[in-house]
Amino acid sequence: MLDSTPPGQLADLFASMIDLSLGEKLQILETTDVKTRIRLTLELLTRQIQVLKISQKLQSTVESKLGKKQREFFLRQQLDAIKKELGESDEGEEDEVADLTKRINEAKLPEEASKAAIRELKRLKRMHPSMAEYQVVRTYLEWLSELPWDKQSEDVLDISRAKEQLDSDHFGLEKVKTRILEYLAVRKLKQDLRGPILCFLGPPGVGKTSLGKSLATALGRKFHRIALGGVRDEAEIRGHRRTYIGALPGRIIQGIRRCGVNNPVILLDEIDKLGRDNRGDPSSALLEVLDPEQNGTFTDHYLNVPFDLSNVLFIATANDADTIPGPLFDRMEVIRIPGYTFEEKLHIAERHLLPKQIKAHGLELDNVNLDKDILLKIATGYTREAGVRNLEREIAAVCRALAVEYASAKEEPSRSYDATVTDDKLTRILGPERFDEEISERSPMPGVVTGLAWTASGSGGLLFIEATMMPGTGRLHLTGKLGDVIKESAQIALTWVRSNASRLSPPAPPELFQTRDIHIHLPAGAIPKDGPSAGITIVTALVSLLTNTPVRGHTAMTGEVTLRGQVLPVGGIKEKVLAAHRGGVKYVILPEKCKRELEEVPQNVRDEITCVFVKRVEEVLAFAFEQSRKTITSTAGGKEPTAGNDQSSLDHAYLKCKL
Repeated sequence: MLDSTPPGQLADLFASMIDLSLGEKLQILETTDVKTRIRLTLELLTRQIQVLKISQKLQSTVESKLGKKQREFFLRQQLDAIKKELGESDEGEEDEVADLTKRINEAKLPEEASKAAIRELKRLKRMHPSMAEYQVVRTYLEWLSELPWDKQSEDVLDISRAKEQLDSDHFGLEKVKTRILEYLAVRKLKQDLRGPILCFLGPPGVGKTSLGKSLATALGRKFHRIALGGVRDEAEIRGHRRTYIGALPGRIIQGIRRCGVNNPVILLDEIDKLGRDNRGDPSSALLEVLDPEQNGTFTDHYLNVPFDLSNVLFIATANDADTIPGPLFDRMEVIRIPGYTFEEKLHIAERHLLPKQIKAHGLELDNVNLDKDILLKIATGYTREAGVRNLEREIAAVCRALAVEYASAKEEPSRSYDATVTDDKLTRILGPERFDEEISERSPMPGVVTGLAWTASGSGGLLFIEATMMPGTGRLHLTGKLGDVIKESAQIALTWVRSNASRLSPPAPPELFQTRDIHIHLPAGAIPKDGPSAGITIVTALVSLLTNTPVRGHTAMTGEVTLRGQVLPVGGIKEKVLAAHRGGVKYVILPEKCKRELEEVPQNVRDEITCVFVKRVEEVLAFAFEQSRKTITSTAGGKEPTAGNDQSSLDHAYLKCKL
């Protein structure tokens, strides 16, 4: 049939069968040349074939996708039916997303956090619960909804009540209490005051952590403690990024979530014991946290949105300031807490430690009778520390022994129970006294002098220096695990003594230092020792050795010495004086420029110790040795260069501490 059809009609036939526009149809009709009409129709027919091929391809693609979706839908319907039969229906998944949406709306998120939450909610709605990322997004949204973005606890700005709370919880520590009351007073006058960054620096066991709890109680705020000892990973502070499996926010954000308010008291315990390794430097991460100018926009890596920490009251505790990085130390207001005196320990034991241990061991107050003399004997004879931890352990040992006696008396009515602890009973429980007065137990002898040291734990201690001579070639031997600074102090002390040997009484011959070796030893050789404060102590030990004169009894000293014999100030005066008081020292020789630091020493300690303030080594020697025996003479006119040339000026050399 197609073979018998004329070409022109054939072109018209094909043109009528394909999809053409009106203009294209008119163009074909207006073309009278048969060849031209056939060529034009062929082009339009080819175009239509290509369109149909593309349409067919798209249709097959759509049908395959629809078939896959229909297959998945069918399988999910089967899965839901199986779960219903097993009692594991997922009907609550939609309710869970709706609940998250409601909680986020009620959380009053800031603008940036709200945008992040809305974005993640949209992603969550498009995910199936079986997807791995579903739980990641869900956990992230839960953290955003549970953080207290706009929740605060109302501060109790009652200064008198806060003072009573602090006094009832802690004995002494007046400087710390005053600083806390100052903050409360200013906070009462200025509502938008940012929280200070306080650092309680002191030896172990003096109440730094418990003081933070008392502060939170006085303010009426929530309290959270973060132990930083041994933390080496920066992510512990800033959090992990959500790309890691099991990622969580840092400890700061976790603590705020646990407290439920955005203005808690957060205690950063043992901040001086932070570590660092290839995972980062946590102390550098704390720079933003502890900076009042920056922590208003603290960004945790997990949240990835700013959180305001300016309302948080941060308190750090530390034992040694030397291990805290300089920039971090600069951001904190340091309040030094020294060790306690025996009188303060007695009050703490009566008011806190003894009632606590009686209750902890199932006893009643009537079952234990420890008077002040027994408690003081425990503090002085069985402990030697700046804090009260060992004192509490010894009191606990006494309570355990009494608990055994009380329980035995209840089991055997014939046995009587005596609640009173006597000296003999205390000795049976704790054994013989472990400590005596360290000074009084040492008889004065030439070449032995007592110095004062400041330990790395923040407490003071006694430092005994021994010097002796032996045949040799003039060498100086130093032992006792000494550092470079204290070795230099010993060399300076020997140089001063050699240059002033002719002024000693009796004079030391110059050839003595060429034919004799001098050995200086600091006992407790396993403990490292360093610092310049042993200068005058070493000079006194050498002079005592060369003149064969013992030092005045119950005397200790501290101070740096120069080649010209000047006595320079040193640090840790309060801790050293307290250590001298604990050790039974009666006289303490101190540099003149340290007189103002003595005002921080408790009044009862100042009443019991005579402090001697000196400017030169000659004044040290004038007081350190018995006044009846001159150990050094003046270079001019044979006068004795002590604190003066008569008794009145000698009395001026040392002052009874009644500041």
